[in-house]
Amino acid sequence: MIKVGGTSAGSMNIHHLELFYYVAKHGGIMPAVRNIPYGIQQPAVSGQVIQLEEDLGVTLFQRRPFTLTPAGQELYNFIKPFFDNVAVTAEKLRGGVSQHLRIAASETVLRGHLPPILQELRKQFPRLKVTLREAYSPEVLTWLQQREIDVSIGLIDSKPPTGVSAMPMFKMPLVLLVPKSGKLKSADELWEQDRIQETLISVPRNELITRTFQNGLTKLKVDWFSGIEVSSFEMVQAYVANGYGIGVTVAVPKTNYHPQVRPLALEGFEHVTFGVLWQGGRNPLLEALFKGVQNSVRKLMEGEDRSLLLLK
Repeated sequence: MIKVGGTSAGSMNIHHLELFYYVAKHGGIMPAVRNIPYGIQQPAVSGQVIQLEEDLGVTLFQRRPFTLTPAGQELYNFIKPFFDNVAVTAEKLRGGVSQHLRIAASETVLRGHLPPILQELRKQFPRLKVTLREAYSPEVLTWLQQREIDVSIGLIDSKPPTGVSAMPMFKMPLVLLVPKSGKLKSADELWEQDRIQETLISVPRNELITRTFQNGLTKLKVDWFSGIEVSSFEMVQAYVANGYGIGVTVAVPKTNYHPQVRPLALEGFEHVTFGVLWQGGRNPLLEALFKGVQNSVRKLMEGEDRSLLLLK
């Protein structure tokens, strides 16, 4: 029987322990509220965790900045294996694998490509529950490592972190998006300038597209940094179409560009890889999802450059 601050585990309220588990796992009360799988408000979480601390006679964490105290770390280490495996154990007792998928992907994938895949999945898993989150690398890597999502579908780095598995599917070249009415004929015209005057529009600097683009510029010994950072590929197009500058994005197969923009090839720049990331083992539900994504990719690549397809 574990003792924390002289109090035995037998006197601790199991619901209070569960709330503390989410607070410790997600680094604070507000992040915990966003990730607890049932409705509960911040004051309720805060009050019940305070009650747990009073029952134990110890402080479990410092609020600002959030850090676990030694007692809090000991308690979290003790309860973590149990709460980590509650959902998995429940599904085993029901006689099947989990039918809940938590997927992170870009807006383009979530809106345009995932719905038919999920429709086919429901035929195999009628009780399928899906949680979808719009996100991009590197945010999805943090969510995978913290087990807040099961799968990420999108651009992937060549070497994912330890413990995260990757399935590359195809490569996409980078392109510049310029106003359709503009006079620029090729990207080389930009590189020949002493100083590029046009504003560069991109997704945030820590995302794979921007990092790959900046690596290519470094090789060309060209300095050109983002003047406008937006949250998605769709926003890049929108800002270029409205005359705010030149955007950098990827050439997604069969893309219908905004009528006021046109793409320019980026010769010599590295391609980026599209695929799936996940953590842990591969169960039948994940296998079915992967197969659905692979089939969708093959259809997407029909008539495209097959040398970019990485699927066997």
